[in-house]
Amino acid sequence: MAKNANLGAAKNAKNDEFYTQYADIQKEVNAYIEYNPDVFRGKTILLPCDDPEWSNFTKFFAQNFEFFGLKKLISTSYAIESKKFKEGYMPSLFETESPQYDIDKTRTHGKIFVLDHDTNASGRIDIDDLQWNYLESDGDFRSKEVTALRDEADVIITNPPFSLFREFVVWIMEAKKQFLIIGNSNSITYKEIFPFIKNNNIWVGVSGGSKTYIKLNGEKQTMGNTCWFTNLDHGRRHEPLKLMSMADNLRFNKKLKGQNEYMRYANYDAIDVPTLDLIPSDYDGVMGVPLSFLGKYCPDQFEIIWRSHDIEWAESNCQFYKKTDKAIAAKIRAIDKTWRAQIPYFLDEHGNHQNVFQRLFIRKKQ
Repeated sequence: MAKNANLGAAKNAKNDEFYTQYADIQKEVNAYIEYNPDVFRGKTILLPCDDPEWSNFTKFFAQNFEFFGLKKLISTSYAIESKKFKEGYMPSLFETESPQYDIDKTRTHGKIFVLDHDTNASGRIDIDDLQWNYLESDGDFRSKEVTALRDEADVIITNPPFSLFREFVVWIMEAKKQFLIIGNSNSITYKEIFPFIKNNNIWVGVSGGSKTYIKLNGEKQTMGNTCWFTNLDHGRRHEPLKLMSMADNLRFNKKLKGQNEYMRYANYDAIDVPTLDLIPSDYDGVMGVPLSFLGKYCPDQFEIIWRSHDIEWAESNCQFYKKTDKAIAAKIRAIDKTWRAQIPYFLDEHGNHQNVFQRLFIRKKQ
């Protein structure tokens, strides 16, 4: 709870820029390299929403430039004066000791780092060959300048600000680029994101679970509600879940002790599957499963049909209403009733209404 609260607090305060640890980047990227050693070969990688002087993304890809067979690496930063949190900012020695250093631009302009050839005649292309300059703008990814870099790139990789995640995904998808980014796990419920998930245009990356990030002041902060999102293929995505039959689950799984059948929703033709190990291997109908299913989702094994709890719609329309004229009150009550009808629920033996947690509705591939 505390870990997820950290993420929520950061998002609400717009203090949502965190550096990803080198080991976490390495672990995730290596999984794609293992699945396809040429996944980045001959490609231009753009690292926007970054801070090239401090970022582990830039360090990692610069150090592995030749190993991955990159064509070009581009990394951009966001100007400090455009950020909400500016405390403790000081230009790095890398910047101040460079001939390009401009005291008037250092706080108002973003920076661009480019790596594409051996600048120091060392015989190899690596981090020491990075060249940099100031951008014309503040480095906002939505600017024409950075959008042009997006259009030049083949793959976009970064940890974007949490508060701009949905806008950032749309920005990538409209250009039809490959990508690997970090976001809030609950992003799958966003109206801008879920259609891409459902249609297999976006899926969850390899390494999940809690991750520790570095804040702008150097402190570490652990968050349990983040994950990688991508459209790069990886091996885990093609590993089917090992499942038991419905009869064996009802007979042997302690979580179903005392039940003769799976519970069915009162308002939707599907069975409820509260944990992933209870998904029956031999059921051909629709099943409601936890959102954590996406971390194990194999599109060769299942298809995603729908999701419950349209959070975006509810937040906009289903607010507690104050006493007002009867017409307005009736309208709001009708909206609230419509919203509640979309939430899968059970009826207990006494006919009482029992809601369930958010569900993805899936069906076995035939």
